Parts: sequence; structure tokens; C-alpha cells
Amino acid sequence: MAVYWSLRRSSPAAAATDTMRSMNPPLIAEHITRHFGAAARDVKVEVLPSTQSTNADLRARISSLTEPLLLTTESQTAGRGRSGRTWHSAPGDSLCFSLAWPLTTSLDRTTGLPLATGVAIANALHLLGWPIQLKWPNDLLMGGEKLGGVLLETATSPRSANAAKVWVVIGVGLNVHSNQQRDAELEYPVACLSNQPIDRNHLLAKITDSLCAMLLEFNHHGLSPFVDRWHALHAYQDQPVVLHERGQLLHEGIARGITSNGCLILDTAETRLTIMAGDVSLRSAVRAQSMGGHHAVAD
Repeated sequence: MAVYWSLRRSSPAAAATDTMRSMNPPLIAEHITRHFGAAARDVKVEVLPSTQSTNADLRARISSLTEPLLLTTESQTAGRGRSGRTWHSAPGDSLCFSLAWPLTTSLDRTTGLPLATGVAIANALHLLGWPIQLKWPNDLLMGGEKLGGVLLETATSPRSANAAKVWVVIGVGLNVHSNQQRDAELEYPVACLSNQPIDRNHLLAKITDSLCAMLLEFNHHGLSPFVDRWHALHAYQDQPVVLHERGQLLHEGIARGITSNGCLILDTAETRLTIMAGDVSLRSAVRAQSMGGHHAVAD
């Protein structure tokens, strides 16, 4: 995740934002665990002042892990989104974290986990007062603009002490506060949770609780219990959308939700398609037209 520094004189608005960020409590492991509920009681927490990527850090440690681990950082310098895209952040403006969790299911049964992850995060934020919607396959939206995203990776660990068949590493980037300089680098509109101080320790704990509860349910039942919940949060349910891949138009149609294994259902003028997760960006056709066909919703 790119971090930007400026030596130019700040505008009054930027100075106010900087002051507000400085009022936020720092991320502290003991403060995060203090707010954990029952689902996250066995999760170990580590906070780094800076790192390139929390997902990469956890994947490198999978063979030595014996319990779930939440790794978060104040500054992430090489964070990745889906398909290798850069996830932009600035110190104090975001929540950048990854959760390593052991599953006792097989790797082929983890299909759809990114969508269940989106449901879990959206539910946690709903309970805290933020109206979040989901964009297939892994984006969090607020007011139609990108608030955050999910990157999920898997790894096997034959040395694991808890007999897990597969470990999942769930990486999350969430815009907590706005930052004019950071956001100006992006080609799509972004949202943030607030321009007032937020206790990120409490916020991260509540999101982690929801993720852990989801993982426990997913381990036994897969995506099935989350399909209806995902539909209720779908930003483009029964709306016209366009699908792009690497800037090229693939399909246009009406988004009808997801299948039982997480594929997007798209009704085109000719037929019904099921689109598998991959390097595909989904945009609202209405917003795309109103914005000249570009940057309607974040990739």
C-alpha cells in the first residue's frame, strides 16, 4: 500500500484532517483483545509499526502457526488488492490487517469464502452504524463508493499442530478517514467511515469477532448460509451492470446475485451467464453512463 508524504504547506482542511488523525488512539494489541467477544477469544494479536504486506507476512509464517493470528499495522507500504493491484493507504487513515485462520475443510471447499468474508465485515460495520453494501466479488461500498476490499489467500501446513487441512489468510484494507493527497492518486471515488476520531482498536476487534464467527460457520457449512445474506447486501441486485477485464468490455446485463458457490449470475440480452471470480471489474451501467463510462465504481 502506497504511503504519501508532502512537504507542502497543508490547506486548512488538510491540517484539520491531520489534527483529527493525531487524536486517534494508536493500534495496541492489548486494547484490541480487550474488546474481543467469544468467537475471537483464541486469536493472538500482533501490531507492527510498519510492514510491506500483512498478508505476505502471515503466509511466510503459516508453517509455524499453531493458533489464529491477527496481524495489523499502522503503515503498510506494499499492500495488494485483487489481481496484484495496489491498495493505497496513509498512516492513521486506514485499517490494514490480515487474519490467519486454520480450517479443517479441504481447499476445494473454500470457494466462496471471499463473499462470506464481505458479509461478515459488512455486518460488523452495520452494527456500528455504517450502511455498507457489497460489490462482487470482494469490495465494500458505502454510498456507492469504495470503502475497502478483501484479499484472500490459502496455504497448506502439514506441520500444523491443530491438524488444519488448510490455512486461510484474509487481508482487509478499510478507509477509516479521508486523505486528500492519497485519494487524489486514485481514478475512482472512495469513501471513508468518518472525519471524526475513531477508536480503531474497538473497530478492529468488532470486525475480527464477526470474521471469526463467520469462519467457524463456513468451516462446517460452506457458503450456503451466507448466500441470502450476501444478496441482502448486494449493491447492484437486479440492476444493469457492465463487466470489464483489463479495460476491455466483457458483458453487459442485469446482475441477479450469486450461485451457491459464489459465481455472479448475469442475465444478458441473449442468455444467463455465471461468471467465476477472477480479474473482472464489475461496474454499475447507470453510473458508468453518467460518468462517461469510466471510474463508476472502484475496481
